[in-house]
Amino acid sequence: MADTLIKVDLAQSAYENEQVHNRWHPDIPMACWVNPGDEFILETYDWTGGFIKNNESADDVRDIDLSIVHFLSGPVGVRGVKPGDLLVVDLLDVGAKPESQWGFNGFFSKQNGGGFLTDHFPLAQKSIWDFHGVYTTSRHVPGVEFAGLIHPGLIGCLPDPKLLHTWNERETGLIKTDPNRVPPLANPPFAATAHMGKLVGDAGRRAAAEGARTVPPREHGGNCDIKDLSRGSKVYFPVYVDGAGLSVGDLHFSQGDGEITFCGAIEMAGWVHMRVNVIKDGMAKYGIKNPIFKPSPITPTYNDYLIFEGISVDEQGKQHYLDVNVAYRQACLNAIEYLTKFGYSRAQAYAILGTAPVQGHISGVVDIPNSCATLWIPTQIFDFDIRPQANGPTVHIKGGADVLLSQDVA
Repeated sequence: MADTLIKVDLAQSAYENEQVHNRWHPDIPMACWVNPGDEFILETYDWTGGFIKNNESADDVRDIDLSIVHFLSGPVGVRGVKPGDLLVVDLLDVGAKPESQWGFNGFFSKQNGGGFLTDHFPLAQKSIWDFHGVYTTSRHVPGVEFAGLIHPGLIGCLPDPKLLHTWNERETGLIKTDPNRVPPLANPPFAATAHMGKLVGDAGRRAAAEGARTVPPREHGGNCDIKDLSRGSKVYFPVYVDGAGLSVGDLHFSQGDGEITFCGAIEMAGWVHMRVNVIKDGMAKYGIKNPIFKPSPITPTYNDYLIFEGISVDEQGKQHYLDVNVAYRQACLNAIEYLTKFGYSRAQAYAILGTAPVQGHISGVVDIPNSCATLWIPTQIFDFDIRPQANGPTVHIKGGADVLLSQDVA
């Protein structure tokens, strides 16, 4: 039986847990140490540290201070691991905490984080999802049930000082190109809400002032939100500091490719059972700059899809040159419009794309001027047939516009 090396009490503030941190910095002390070959379990908060509640109001999604996130369990030091090595992490299992068998999906308001489709969904909204073993349903999005591809949205190793400086320099430089943009182009260091684990006092305050925010994916891994990096995956992480400094959090019960609602998966508190090993000098041996991984052998079996195409022509009809981002947005909007024909509100349809195991594909990037992206929706997740029929769609969801919670921005 693997030992639980980091425990979290969901009734306790994440700021009171010294084995948790919410910034990346090489000076953050290891929360615990293991040896190559060891198995262990880490418990995690949901990414907000418990700020979002299981209730009938989206005020918490509207009002959350996003500078507090993400709360990560770790860092875990691995003895003998050195910069330039590859840390090999087997995700043996991932699950929800027994006392917290639910998760949430949310849209942040455009004024507070936004999302992939923020111009179409500018207000804060959320849905609650209940877990039934491997399946999930929502009282706010009826007519769907699906098996979760449970995974950590965020996992990675500590940066060294040089890499940290590179991150901060390039991201603050990007912000300077349009400093007043809403939502912002990036998130600079912000000491006021930093939690540096065991690093306190003057050293903690200095590190907090330059600690990188956990929002984006970077060279070390981080917040990649890859749904296929799930139970049974094997991940190869580049190492930058002695001991690697592995941290994990932002667990998802299920997610669609792209995590398009930003708070875009079914977010949950939970635990990760993992094993670590090392490939000495692996970064140079294999030319690895970013993590690589083998996907899970355990995935939900869906084999019938309705696939929506999108091209790089935006909502105003403006032509973009081979823009995959625009093309994927159009595929998503096309799918949302289609699902409304069965009675879903646009917000409910958007939530389905963010939470269900939909697939996103880059289907063409050479046929100028239009890239083509596709969104694959598994038809078996619905209680009814969503395929086109000669007699047209039947409305199955009644009163859908009132089901997903919404609040105006205060």
